[in-house]
Amino acid sequence: MNTMKAAVVTEDGSLEVREIPVPVINEYQVLVKMSFGSTCTGTDQRLMEKKHPYPVFYPSVLGHESVGRAIKLGSKVTTFKTGDLISRVGAPAMPEIGLGICWGGFAQYGVATDHLAMERDGIPRSEWEKARVQKLIPDDIDEKTAPMIITWRETLSYTNRLGIKTGDNVLIAGSGANALAFIRHCVYVGAKVVVLGSTSREELAIRAGAKANIDYKSGNQLQKLKDLFPDGIDYIIDAVGYSENINTALPLIRQNGCVAVYGWHSRKDYAINPFYAANSFRVYCDGYDEPETHDEVIKRIREGFLDASLWYDKDSPVPLEEIASAYAALKERKALKYLIDLS
Repeated sequence: MNTMKAAVVTEDGSLEVREIPVPVINEYQVLVKMSFGSTCTGTDQRLMEKKHPYPVFYPSVLGHESVGRAIKLGSKVTTFKTGDLISRVGAPAMPEIGLGICWGGFAQYGVATDHLAMERDGIPRSEWEKARVQKLIPDDIDEKTAPMIITWRETLSYTNRLGIKTGDNVLIAGSGANALAFIRHCVYVGAKVVVLGSTSREELAIRAGAKANIDYKSGNQLQKLKDLFPDGIDYIIDAVGYSENINTALPLIRQNGCVAVYGWHSRKDYAINPFYAANSFRVYCDGYDEPETHDEVIKRIREGFLDASLWYDKDSPVPLEEIASAYAALKERKALKYLIDLS
């Protein structure tokens, strides 16, 4: 077992499956046989189009929503054991062969790091901070559900930090996977949710618990929002990154309400016009901490409230060899996400 298959974003932005070396682990690491991963349309597509806001080295192994099982442990690993399912794992960068990573999740083998053992042994936090997302997934959580844990943890941390609570009025702008997750998290705590999004995904939004889905392309959105939120809006979450959607709803923001821009689409030239609002409001810029919500996400999966089948077809995973076709279909909006079989 010297080589493995991995989905690599090439210098020209295309996606191809290549043979690359199987990772070599150190004493604090775990070699993981990858199980499943899920696509992330926004981030992954921007990486392929070379529009990601952070510098990226090409070629790079794609994927940041993958899980896998431990098959080999470094000598100082104490948190994981062989057979454990671990979140957010992937192949490491391999500079010796000129290969970077866009998180590296779409590969047949990956690496997890025992950050708790490193912390215990006095290793500087800077060396294990990024590995905090690599968490043990309990045995009762289905491998095909597990890739969604990454999206759910990120968006739940963001929602919690906003402070959304029972009785709040929340507008979510967007119709993608993150928007759907925000709907579920807000509904869970008893907030009233309306979506400003695509009509093609209205059914999904309603199934997720939204009271209504307003077509972002239609006319008279403000009046429709007034009818749904006669008392105003407490939180506007932009899950995509289009300031036009925020500006449309700003006249309804309550005193000290909050605008939160989660999506990355146009952050470089994002333009909220505060004078559209009748009241002063806050803009949330503090992000999220994905690991902090791991246990709560597991709890909500067990309760049946978070169900991966709302996001992708669990019964028809796409083989790694066919991953490019999945992204082509995503570009045509044929699905919200795809489950990728990495075995």
